[in-house]
Amino acid sequence: MSSEQPLFFLHSGEHPTLPHAELRAILEAEGFRFRTREELAQLTRIWCSPACAPRVVARAAMTRACCLELFSCPASEDAIMSSAAGAELARYLRPGQSFRVRVKRVRGYGRELNTLRLERELGAIIYRAAEGVKVNLERPDVDFLGVVTEGRFFFGLKLSELTKPGFSERRPSKKPFFHPTAMMPKLARCMVNLSRARPGELVLDPFCGTGSIVVEAALIGCRAVGADLSTRMAFGALLNARFLGIEPHGILVADALRPPLRPDRVDRVVADPPYGRSATTAGLGVAEIYERFLALLPELLPEGHMACLAAPSDLGIEKMASDIGLRLVEAHFIYVHGGLTRELVVLQVP
Repeated sequence: MSSEQPLFFLHSGEHPTLPHAELRAILEAEGFRFRTREELAQLTRIWCSPACAPRVVARAAMTRACCLELFSCPASEDAIMSSAAGAELARYLRPGQSFRVRVKRVRGYGRELNTLRLERELGAIIYRAAEGVKVNLERPDVDFLGVVTEGRFFFGLKLSELTKPGFSERRPSKKPFFHPTAMMPKLARCMVNLSRARPGELVLDPFCGTGSIVVEAALIGCRAVGADLSTRMAFGALLNARFLGIEPHGILVADALRPPLRPDRVDRVVADPPYGRSATTAGLGVAEIYERFLALLPELLPEGHMACLAAPSDLGIEKMASDIGLRLVEAHFIYVHGGLTRELVVLQVP
């Protein structure tokens, strides 16, 4: 395969913008050159080396699969069959190999299409055209995937797929130390990825709580350091990490506003500072915590490096960061419950 190929990524549906942003961030962190072609509901199309597929799927919280795009067309049965017949799909199979075809619709698009019939008909086209192949619906040698979204159909050769992500096994309720403020592992992983963290880099969570961010950073190969003002929380974070077989680079009992770290020794900062009723703020107002912590980022991070922070959406964190001279890379809003919407911001030290 040449260096750049047309690829598409199938995402999970938790959020409209985060999966696309997480994909871009991973590609940047892993050093892949890419060009975004299109962002649709739960699907991103790019030009990139197929070598990116296993790295993206291994790291991502919100991506299910990566495919080499073979054809796209309007989401009608006639258009799909016509496009498939002209796509020379048999050339992706060798005699003796097995294959299967799966078709998924996202967010209810293409309800008029019978996905099971599409799978059978697409499979029949491939079977008739390829010599000496067989169908295997359980463990095929070659996997084809079709996706229906926004009135269109995309068909591809699956390069990599999320199989056992382990996020459900790492839910806060399944860890030995629990606190109501604990972050869900998928969001923690997404935030680490948005910071553009690279394997081997030092990632700091100065408000580590129960350690979700520390765990997810360590799992993608970073040197993860957590700190918390509470001895109990720091001990709980270490307990949770070791329960999952992870030895963090360090867990500190320390004030995030007076971190015992030398300037420019941290590569990325990923944090969810305290702001809820169950959080400990050491007597400081939420706005003061954020203002004082944001002011530390130019000292903690080298020039050009990024931090990903969560904050209440009504706090005005973007203005706070701008006033300090930090560059806003991107922002995303996550509805939590009636009175709380979170804002995730990615900030860069200029």
